[in-house]
Amino acid sequence: MKVGLVSHSYQKDKQTTIQKTLELIKKCASDGAELVCLQELHQGFYFCQAQNVDNFDFASEYEKDVEFWSDVAKEYKIVLITSLFEKTLEGLYFNTAVVFDSDGSVAGKYRKMHIPDDPQFNEKFYFTPGDMGFEPVDTSLGRLGVLVCWDQWYPEAARIMALKGAKILFYPTAIGWLENDDEATKKEHQDAWLNVQRGHSIANALPLVAVNRVGFELASLSGHENPQKGIEFFGSSVVYDSFGGILFKQDSSTECAKVVDIDMQKCENTRRWWPFLRDRRIDKYEDLLKRVGV
Repeated sequence: MKVGLVSHSYQKDKQTTIQKTLELIKKCASDGAELVCLQELHQGFYFCQAQNVDNFDFASEYEKDVEFWSDVAKEYKIVLITSLFEKTLEGLYFNTAVVFDSDGSVAGKYRKMHIPDDPQFNEKFYFTPGDMGFEPVDTSLGRLGVLVCWDQWYPEAARIMALKGAKILFYPTAIGWLENDDEATKKEHQDAWLNVQRGHSIANALPLVAVNRVGFELASLSGHENPQKGIEFFGSSVVYDSFGGILFKQDSSTECAKVVDIDMQKCENTRRWWPFLRDRRIDKYEDLLKRVGV
């Protein structure tokens, strides 16, 4: 499978940002991409840095956004993984990955299940926890396990997708450093982010693709009163093969329009030699359903 990764900084407004995304999608398509994955909340800035009720308006064009990205997938004949702000009812909003097949049809969607609440990542203020479960999306390229950002830290999410037959894992992402983080902290956080996902790839014998935002975004864009605060999204979009081998890794600051050729047959070979799924003790995992297993 030839997978395109598209990541870039915010471009001053929604329309200009979308135009940048389209340029990079076009480049990936011309390089032979069959599937393109975009970064989390790719249509604008990361509005979760502050709690501002006006930011809910960004979900007001969800239906039009779906129609627009459907046309893009159809035009370039690609499977396209988007990340949109979805309003379902007054007061109910989701962080939703919508997956389009190469004919422009909606193959399926996933609503982010794990919602963080950290300094400048005020996502619980905006997003209702996903209500669709961990369900892979069937496309013309196969069954995709699509998750979103904070889900990256939870082995249960990746495992369930694998058990339900996902052939590859995708994570649209927005993660970065805060303005007061020192170099040691930055390295520690970035290494942890990369390594936990590599573990999901190895433990499930699945290729894994993570596409992260890049660039510095001021918190004041979201309505934060302190103009000095912001997030430096650390990029590092990455592709692992089905045994955690690094097929591609972007640097921390450069935009990305990279096509990676993934051997989808390696999963079968890996699982024959490393049968982790076979040896699971499902009769002894009841404690996983408890908040604390004692």
